[in-house]
Amino acid sequence: MKKFAYIFVALFTVLVVTSCSKDEMGGTASESMAGQWYVSVDGVDENGEVIDGFEDFFYDGRQMILTYNTAANDGKELYVDDLNAIWEFKVRTQANVANGTFATEGAVANETYDGCDVTITGGKILPKAGRQNNGSPADSIVFWVTFSDDTYTARYGHSGYRVSGIRYSGLAEND
Repeated sequence: MKKFAYIFVALFTVLVVTSCSKDEMGGTASESMAGQWYVSVDGVDENGEVIDGFEDFFYDGRQMILTYNTAANDGKELYVDDLNAIWEFKVRTQANVANGTFATEGAVANETYDGCDVTITGGKILPKAGRQNNGSPADSIVFWVTFSDDTYTARYGHSGYRVSGIRYSGLAEND
């Protein structure tokens, strides 16, 4: 009878161990480009250069934006979403995961509200090119953006905005 008990315990253990193994979850195709970012927004001239006095154009300091995968999950598209913090925009961009670049193909419809087309150019994710407040390296993001319903450009004489910043670390010491 002891033999049957040992065999039963051994089989039960094998069943429990094999049934508890976890399936590995895969990442998304644009995982290396996706994230939360602390960014600032500067007014730029027609060459994309920041204009003196137009740094932090909206006087908002750092803002949180998101970049994330699209449902296609093909590594060729990336959403850029300002979470209603800068201009209230969310657009789908064309992406190249291998070189970390993204941009819209001309002006595209803003998915947040009608009547505003958004153009993003020169988007780039630069691995470890930025610095957190605690001095640790961080991925950096930069892109230039214009909005079809922007009246500030005519009023103040700039061409659009440069959005740049670093990946959110999740650490309070870097906030």
